[in-house]
Amino acid sequence: MRNTLIALAAVASLSAGVAHAADYAIDPTHTFVTFEIDHFGTTTNRGRFDKKEGTVQFDRAAKTGKVDISIDVASVNTGTAAFDKHLQSADLLDAAKHPKARFVSDKFAFNGDKVSEVSGHFTLLGKTVPVTLKANKFNCYDNPMLKREVCGGDFEATIDRSAHGLNYGVDWGFAKNVRLVVQVEAVKQ
Repeated sequence: MRNTLIALAAVASLSAGVAHAADYAIDPTHTFVTFEIDHFGTTTNRGRFDKKEGTVQFDRAAKTGKVDISIDVASVNTGTAAFDKHLQSADLLDAAKHPKARFVSDKFAFNGDKVSEVSGHFTLLGKTVPVTLKANKFNCYDNPMLKREVCGGDFEATIDRSAHGLNYGVDWGFAKNVRLVVQVEAVKQ
């Protein structure tokens, strides 16, 4: 009987130490999705999306995770109202017909304890293609103001916009490749 109790206590203590995935909510005040695209080999057009939301599940011990981020494409902001309006039009992002872009992933790669990339699928203009976001930074910390853990990093990928049917200006020499930069922080729930 004593050996059975010792065995049960050992199993209980082992299972108590098993980590489970934690849920995190994207902090929109510390999360930015920006883009850069070449403009005739002369300059770089830049912009960002001001409205985004999403969730992350992250299990550091198991080295697994999931992410689901939605972007309101009508919130595009280049600092120039006329350019924003054109980006929102049917020529480009077609915000009226396709109001959301979305990135979904359940494949996290690690370098040691740090996330090195997140592979998933990016949907834009109703077309979904594989995308891998490479991490330039990744960290988790105890936020002194929120009194909760926050995880996040700086990620980037280059996508071929024509894979989504976004071909405006390609015949004139506008670049097809768009650099996406995603700065994300998510708060443990």
